[in-house]
Amino acid sequence: MENNFEKSTRIAILSSFTLNGIEEIFKVKCAEKKINCVTYLGGYNQYNQEILNSESKLYQFNPDIAFLILDTRSLLGDLWYSPYSLDAKQRKEFIEKKFEEIKNLIQTFMSISKSKLIISNFPIPTKSNYGIFETKSKFGFQKMIATLNEYLQDFISNLDPVYLFDMNGFVTRHGENNVFDPKQFLFGDIKISLDFIPHLTNDLIGYVIATLGLAKRCIVLDLDNTLWGGIVGEDGFDEIKLGSGPPGNAFVEFQKYLLGLYDRGILLAINSKNNPDDALEVIEKHPDMILRKKYFACMKINWNDKVSNMKEISEELNFGLENFVFIDDDPINREFMKSSLPQVLTVDLTPDPSKHVKILEEMNDFNVLKITYEDSKRGLMYSQQKERKDFEKLSSNLQDFLKNMELKVTIKKADNFTIPRISQLILKTNQFNLTTKRYSLEDIQKFSQDDNMLIGCAQVEDKFGDNGIAGAFIVQKNGTKEWILDTFLLSCRVMGREIEKSILGYIVKTAKDSGVEKIKANFIPTQKNKPIENFLPDCGFKKQDNSWIILLNETFQIPDFITVEEK
Repeated sequence: MENNFEKSTRIAILSSFTLNGIEEIFKVKCAEKKINCVTYLGGYNQYNQEILNSESKLYQFNPDIAFLILDTRSLLGDLWYSPYSLDAKQRKEFIEKKFEEIKNLIQTFMSISKSKLIISNFPIPTKSNYGIFETKSKFGFQKMIATLNEYLQDFISNLDPVYLFDMNGFVTRHGENNVFDPKQFLFGDIKISLDFIPHLTNDLIGYVIATLGLAKRCIVLDLDNTLWGGIVGEDGFDEIKLGSGPPGNAFVEFQKYLLGLYDRGILLAINSKNNPDDALEVIEKHPDMILRKKYFACMKINWNDKVSNMKEISEELNFGLENFVFIDDDPINREFMKSSLPQVLTVDLTPDPSKHVKILEEMNDFNVLKITYEDSKRGLMYSQQKERKDFEKLSSNLQDFLKNMELKVTIKKADNFTIPRISQLILKTNQFNLTTKRYSLEDIQKFSQDDNMLIGCAQVEDKFGDNGIAGAFIVQKNGTKEWILDTFLLSCRVMGREIEKSILGYIVKTAKDSGVEKIKANFIPTQKNKPIENFLPDCGFKKQDNSWIILLNETFQIPDFITVEEK
């Protein structure tokens, strides 16, 4: 069987109860995402011993991601049945003691392992021995668990390698009576019913996707019967279903949900077989349309086949097909897309528009570990990108275009504000990336505290707006004779403007100021980084053995049409 895995990860699962079957489901679901997944399932309720013993099998396994799934019954022990055997003060002390125990587990794990740790919070029981008097009780049964969850969330909010899985939300969403099967619990201490292990695993896979930088970046939408009900070319502007009453309100709801994704950085595009004038009239003028033209990074409204349109959208937005989600009501179009472009995630939309939002809600393909400033402004940035392309078409040549762009590059050092974006760029940038080395957020934080490393990034602005942080670099300072360019990359959004030379110019200047004689670099070719192939020789680097060297006894010229500032 052909191995088509594109990513690999090691996953450890620890729990306070029986979680049979979760390993196998993890492997299947990871394989569906082309992730080679090696798993380790800790012993039954052995999570304390596994985490506190630095020689345990958990640490020998050396996970990339560790899930610690705990449950409320195990936490409370006999107190689950008789919480009011303690008075309110004792109950609070009990919760504080349990929080300290969990806190110690987290800190111990962080001190021994470099793995991400995803710890679940605790489901809040819906019933109490005190019945309807529960809510009148001072620091009652449910308040105890809610308080522990609050302590836990507050504690890990600033711990970058640690994330919270909302188990309480999982149980609420699926229903306590469904998730918990008393027969399975009494038979084998199974606190998540076997039927719901796939649902649980599906939620947990979201963390794997985020850790590996596999989140989808753009949703490509059909129009008729997808963003509105009916066919505008046949039914007409006034008769399509879009408005406050059913079924039009389902399409409004769907558009509102998509707008929420746009606001957090997911791009939207259109791929639709329509008369462009009919479709654009609806998009721009229909009173109940939520997603106006400005929200779409790219629009292909024509009579071409949708696979060809999708390829053009990918080229226009300048990122690979694996970053796209395709949504279309027509099953024939979906099958054509699936068979022609399997890299694209094609969503099986139901004919019932009231379920469209739920389909998106249940997808775990948009998860990221951090939402940066650049993420929240991505839609606006791509809208400005269209203005740049239009401006470029009006210019007689590239040099005139660049000179009139009013380009400004601000070099920033790695700090708490820039490190999340630097890490994001390093994990996701493929094309203009010299070595495609991947470093985690924690790696970058560690490098930034090392005096022998120079970590920075570049914010790019022009007359059309702010592109945000679009470049990053890591330099190893190897004394004063030689510095090594470990990582150098640029977002595809700003390629072709010679921004890279201004960034390299800063590195050269800094090295010269430190008395360094030369900078050494390596180009590691991949299937995707051909755009940076000639970067080093174009900037004056000479090949020596398997590396590239630039001597610093000569002047390095940055383009005079770029203003460079340092912060």
